[in-house]
Amino acid sequence: MAKEIKKIVLAYSGGLDTSIIIPWLKENYPGCEVIAVSGNVGQGTELDGLEEKALKTGASKLYIEDLRKEYVEDFIWPCLKADAKYEEYLLGTSHARPCIAKRLVEIALAEGADAICHGCTGKGNDQVRFELSIKAFAPDMKIIAPWRVWDIKSRDEEIDYAEAHNVPLRISRETNYSKDKNLWHLSHEGLDLESPANEPNYNKKGFLELGVSPEQAPDEPTYVTIHFEKGIPTALDGVETDGVTLIEKLNEIGGKNGVGILDIVENRLVGMKSRGVYETPAGTILYKAHDTLETITLDKETAHFKCIVSDKLAELVYNGQWFTPLRESIAAFIDDTQKTVTGDVKLKLYKGNIMNAGVTSPYSLYNEQTASFGEDDDYNQADSAGFINLFGLPIKVRAQAKKNWN
Repeated sequence: MAKEIKKIVLAYSGGLDTSIIIPWLKENYPGCEVIAVSGNVGQGTELDGLEEKALKTGASKLYIEDLRKEYVEDFIWPCLKADAKYEEYLLGTSHARPCIAKRLVEIALAEGADAICHGCTGKGNDQVRFELSIKAFAPDMKIIAPWRVWDIKSRDEEIDYAEAHNVPLRISRETNYSKDKNLWHLSHEGLDLESPANEPNYNKKGFLELGVSPEQAPDEPTYVTIHFEKGIPTALDGVETDGVTLIEKLNEIGGKNGVGILDIVENRLVGMKSRGVYETPAGTILYKAHDTLETITLDKETAHFKCIVSDKLAELVYNGQWFTPLRESIAAFIDDTQKTVTGDVKLKLYKGNIMNAGVTSPYSLYNEQTASFGEDDDYNQADSAGFINLFGLPIKVRAQAKKNWN
């Protein structure tokens, strides 16, 4: 079977897993060509030197595809507009995978590849996210997942393999956290984090990369004002900007103020619980701002129903079901709810906290006169007596009936 595979497209990050997969593929699929593809979704300096490394370890070529704009506009914004969270996790890895996988398939088809390979473990969620996305665009494409078939059993053994094959690595055994970085977030798993009993050492040099711990944040607060148009953030502190730049700036501001650090034990799709630490400064700020704006622009029934829909959307995205009819239908509903989610939100950032500092919208449903404890012209407080009598009628009827029960 291996002899039939002559050209393989590899989802290549240059991290520990994919760094050793290139020589592993060359060993296990003799004569095959390995084409590496790296989707730039905001990894920054992690992409430096990637081409040289990929070619030296056996790849015939490397594509580095700039997907940042597509990632923000087609994947991040739909989830932000929905306020979609999976167990408080802001989906940083979840919505990056389908974005990368879509381009991976496009290149594989253009190159006439026989198979697509990824470096996801057999215990993780990402294998599902990649493979469901691949099936959506290339249902007959063969998928190679080395972690499910090779003899390597741990990250330490991966390092052993890398050393034996002269594969350069940026990590050591002591800093061997499993990390995933993009424009939206940075995740940390493994080592001491595998035990929920251990407090993360946020002040350890090199652990946090997008910011500082709340203890190390400035003693003075920072204010930011974000403008939204139909649920999409379009300006920061009065300056219009594109989505990529806006997120980058908020990552810097939020990171300096210790904002966006999340330590959770989540329920993975594959059935186990997993502990991870996430850094999401910009995302945490934007979710707070968007939610605040919706408190004055969405009516009660829409807001409450949207919460139910948002939970379902988050589950779909987390489970790798981005390219599905239900996800698309939910997105259409969410877009309709965002027609009036326009306005400005001012937030106060202080030592890891985000506090409301003012919200305005031309579509605000908040009526100060109606809500006031003082006199107003459109709410007769005497009317509430009749309302309560009718609203409480089922309770009253049941209480009266209980008197005759044995």
